[in-house]
Parts: sequence; C-alpha cells; structure tokens
Amino acid sequence: MGRPKALLLFGGEPLVVHIAGVLKRLFHDIVVVAAPEQELPALPVTLVRDEVAYQGPVAGIYYGLRAAKAEIAFVTSCDVPFLNLSLITYLLSQISDYDVVVPYCQGRFQPLHAVYRRSVVPFLAEQLERSELRPIYLYKKVRTREVSEDEIKRLDPDGLSFLNMNTEQEYRDALRCWEELRRGGNAAQDTSAACVVELFSVARLLAKTAKVSLALPQQATLADVLSALAERLPMLVGPVIAPDRRSLTSGNACNINGREFVRDSRIKVNPGDSIFIVSADAGG
Repeated sequence: MGRPKALLLFGGEPLVVHIAGVLKRLFHDIVVVAAPEQELPALPVTLVRDEVAYQGPVAGIYYGLRAAKAEIAFVTSCDVPFLNLSLITYLLSQISDYDVVVPYCQGRFQPLHAVYRRSVVPFLAEQLERSELRPIYLYKKVRTREVSEDEIKRLDPDGLSFLNMNTEQEYRDALRCWEELRRGGNAAQDTSAACVVELFSVARLLAKTAKVSLALPQQATLADVLSALAERLPMLVGPVIAPDRRSLTSGNACNINGREFVRDSRIKVNPGDSIFIVSADAGG
C-alpha cells in the first residue's frame, strides 16, 4: 500500500476506528494488536504491541488472545472494511465443541476472520518458538471447525467480509463499493437486528458474564434470541433455556427494554432492544 493501512480514511474516519466501531456493536471487549512503534489514533480498546516484530499473523493472534478477557474471541485484520455481524455471530455459534472456527473460502483458510478459544494460546506460543508463522499449523493440533463456502454465502453472498486492501487501486475500489452500499442503505454490510441480552440471578452465575451482544436476522423473534443465546452460552440450556432452545424454563422470565415481561417467544425483537433474563421469583 505504501502507507499504514490502519490509518486509511474510510467512512470519514481511520480504518482501524471504523472496524473497532463496527465490532463494538457485538463485543464489549476489543483488543488491538499493533507493531512495537506503530502509531494509532486514540481508541476505546485494550492496546497491546508485538513483543517481537515481524512474526506475522500467528503473533498477532497470540498477543491478542493473551490479552482478551473472554474465553472466546473473534479475530480479524485491520484492512477488512465490510465486516458482516450476522456472519460473525454464526461463526461464534459454531464454537461450542471446537477450539477454532475458521472459514474456508476463495480456495484457502481465512485465519484472520475466525473464532479462537484462549486455550490455544500455548499452541501458538510453541509455533512462535519454532518459527511456524502460518496459522494453519494450529488447525491440525486442535479441534477445528471448517466453515464451508456454502455456509458463508448464506449470510454474505458477495463475500465482502473477506475483501481486504493491499494496493491503492483496491482501496479506491473499496471506497467506491462503500459509497454504493451507503446509497443503498446497507453500508455496514449488516442485515441483522443487533440486540443486547443482560443476564441476572442464576443465568449470570452460570454464564459468568452479565451481558451478551447478539446479531440476528431481520424479523427476528424472541425464540431466535434464545436460540442464539443457547449457542453462545450452552451452559444455560436446561437450567435457564428450555431443551428446545427457543423458550425459557418455568423458573425464569424475560423482560424487553425494562417495560414488560413477555412469555410469547414469537414476539418480534427490534434492533437495539435490551432483553433481560431473570429468575421468575426475583424481586426489584
């Protein structure tokens, strides 16, 4: 590119700011891994730096996972402006029985658009010691879920999630694509209804987290929310979420936006809704 890609203007702001802003809609904890002397704008993120320069994506994934607060993390690069929250949410939903969930498309793995457990950190450390700087070496050592191109196309038919920019021409083409999407009302490449689920009482104790962000299809219902929540937090199935994964057990209740408790799982969930799950006998 001839200049720092993280600082390229996109949507009127540096690309790294743009990407962090998109991811903030889905994640509360964001880690940015930078080179030792790399200059970046001020960001509301955890910033860590490579301890050894020029070790490639394995080092970036390693330092990022090591600094992450959650046990599961989505990893991406700084030059992919068309992130699709629905696809990211789908990748997250596949991690239950795996250590890595990685798309395979365009004839290769996409390690910088993948989901990793923090438990793979020791394997990455060993790779760095052996100078094995390609992430695919990890996939043979841990439980890896390969996401097919057909699965990806259902959520991102044009494959824009994997469009990165390595030349000035690719940058200009991406800006032109962004403007076309913006005029069509879909500049964020996100056809989902993002909502936040807040957990209280037993649900919070089991999940060991207070809040989860979910990206859902348009016209999503409460049943869709509970299904996505069950995929993200499988320990809630049984005690909180019914075995059908589309309703709550009798000992739990759901409130939408703090206004009313709902029992009908067919009720529509709107973008920006806050959904509270509490024990049915909880006071307050």
